[in-house]
Amino acid sequence: MTIAPLSWVELETLTDFQVDTVNGPTNSQARLRLFGLAETDVRVTLYRDHHAWCPYCQKVWLWLEEKQIPYRIEKVTMFCYGKKESWYTQKVRSGMLPALELDGRVITESDDILIALEGVFGPLQQSMKDAAVLPLRQLERLLFRAWCTWLCYPTRSSQEEQYNRNQFIKVVEMVEAALSRTPGSYFLEEFGTVDVIFTPYVERMNASLYYYKGYSLREENPRLGAWFDGMERRPTYRGTQSDFHTHVHDLPPQMGGCYENGTPQMLLNKARVDNGPWEGLPDVTYLEPETSRAEALHRVIKHRNNIIRVNPGENKLFDAALRCALTNMMTGEVCLPPKGSDSALRYLRDRISVPRDMSIYAAKRLRESLEKTASLVGDGQGIPLPFNHRRDQDPINFAKSVDG
Repeated sequence: MTIAPLSWVELETLTDFQVDTVNGPTNSQARLRLFGLAETDVRVTLYRDHHAWCPYCQKVWLWLEEKQIPYRIEKVTMFCYGKKESWYTQKVRSGMLPALELDGRVITESDDILIALEGVFGPLQQSMKDAAVLPLRQLERLLFRAWCTWLCYPTRSSQEEQYNRNQFIKVVEMVEAALSRTPGSYFLEEFGTVDVIFTPYVERMNASLYYYKGYSLREENPRLGAWFDGMERRPTYRGTQSDFHTHVHDLPPQMGGCYENGTPQMLLNKARVDNGPWEGLPDVTYLEPETSRAEALHRVIKHRNNIIRVNPGENKLFDAALRCALTNMMTGEVCLPPKGSDSALRYLRDRISVPRDMSIYAAKRLRESLEKTASLVGDGQGIPLPFNHRRDQDPINFAKSVDG
């Protein structure tokens, strides 16, 4: 038995989700963060990407949130998603992200930004130049290079593929050893600078190797698994955290390509990340908030006009289909969408971005309902995701609502 889709007015009554973007938990929609202080206390402006994906931006973002330094946020388009704003290239000629303005002085390069912030506001537990931190910073770069070698270059033989895998795992073993030297989850006695430095690319390694190589970094390495668990206990990290689907499809244009190894496990992992089920993937393990569905509904309602406008499906057809998916998500009831709407629903399913659009569990619930609803009328897929760029995610398409 199926039910009719709820109207937008009826759907609006099913969510009261709100977030205080200024003083509440870490969130990607904020333009100003005060942590209970006055706006006159702001000395910092962070220039980061609209997409909330840039790894170097995430590093600075997380540091500021952990230190609770009042700051403003200006959002800039990364080249892979669209044209960079001219006002930004006039301020930062290289166009590099992130940039940070501190007391009127513009600084680029994420490490230089953190060092400058330390000089004014003090370190996050340990200084970037601390004797205990420097070798771990070098280890992070070694891990990054081993990951790039395995993921981002085509191999000519199975032996070369295996060699690159083994070299990466050797460095992972060094990371495991470093983590084992402390009794807690983090790299040093307390959470601090080193954990912030490792976060962006270890998160992306976890996603990309699962999808492209069939290797689960988080599940196969107990110390890194405990580190991820420790990070997920921090609301600051949860607010910046992305999911596997977002990472694996945004990485190729950023990294110059990501290469599959074609193993049976890799093919299974790829199918699951692309088509579900998304629940239980090793991209998140903390308890799902009770508000996840309400959050997803709130975010879709806020942006529904643009979501419908940019979808390649016919507007009236997709509007009805989208309401069917949201009705299913909120009520658990089957809601039959119009015939021919399956590809339009999956187009949206594939373009939900975490944390730009919503938090990780909210995205899983929305993807799940979009897929369930699409499967009722067919197996049509949306326009394939581009591999060389992500201009299907150009923020100009949401210009009227780009502030969140």
